[in-house]
Amino acid sequence: MEASELWVGFVGAGRMAGGLARGLLKAGKVPASNILASAPSDKNLDAWQELGCRTTHCNLEVVHRSTLVFLATKPHTLPGVLEEIRPAVGPYHIVVSLVAGVTIQTLQRLLPPRTKVLRIMPNLPCVVQAGAMVFSRGSNVGDEEAALLKSLLSSCGLCEEVPESYIDIHTGLSSSGVAYVYLFAEALAEGAVKMGMPGALASRITAQTLLGAAKMLLETGEHPAKLRGDVCTPGGTTIYALHQLEKGALRATVMDAVEAATNRACDMAKD
Repeated sequence: MEASELWVGFVGAGRMAGGLARGLLKAGKVPASNILASAPSDKNLDAWQELGCRTTHCNLEVVHRSTLVFLATKPHTLPGVLEEIRPAVGPYHIVVSLVAGVTIQTLQRLLPPRTKVLRIMPNLPCVVQAGAMVFSRGSNVGDEEAALLKSLLSSCGLCEEVPESYIDIHTGLSSSGVAYVYLFAEALAEGAVKMGMPGALASRITAQTLLGAAKMLLETGEHPAKLRGDVCTPGGTTIYALHQLEKGALRATVMDAVEAATNRACDMAKD
């Protein structure tokens, strides 16, 4: 499908949805005139208008005018939104949910039979087109629709199709994991401040350190333990520092954090 032929709608116009839209626009995947976003008030819509996208307060209008519809509401409002748009959803629609804790089975139950439903889980860096996303497809979605979604979302970062059971794990690893990295970055920079470096400089160096380390992981394909070992020299500064991190149980604590967030995501799906 050509970009000019694809009409994309967003029911919900929050930060994550806006990040996905910016990615589509920057990559030339969809023209701004083909994107329509809805929200109850103008609070979040001004940013969309600045991008050249069309906006509305009517969710039904989004569905009527779009073939690919992203659901980007809060979890507690989604059932009401689905009840509202259900009469307008047809066999030509592709419905993609960003809503945490709502399974494909639930989406398929609340939408008309044979609706093409997919579920995606992005993370915050999608707003700067450096995200990590996974998606799963419902029983009515074929390879063509899955390939289309992956092509579009790849403009916002890494995008992988996975079994739906992995989505909660991705939440604990990546969607919540961004916050773990920010906490580590904060501590890293504050350590440098404690030793006498100005805060702004420490923060810039920290950010570049994390960016460089991530780039090496992606580009070399090496295991993190191998790259960590490459930095260590016998009796050097790094092994002394790593000893302190091990005494603080950093590794086990991070694993526990991923487990806790994953379990909470699973619990949300049961609520």
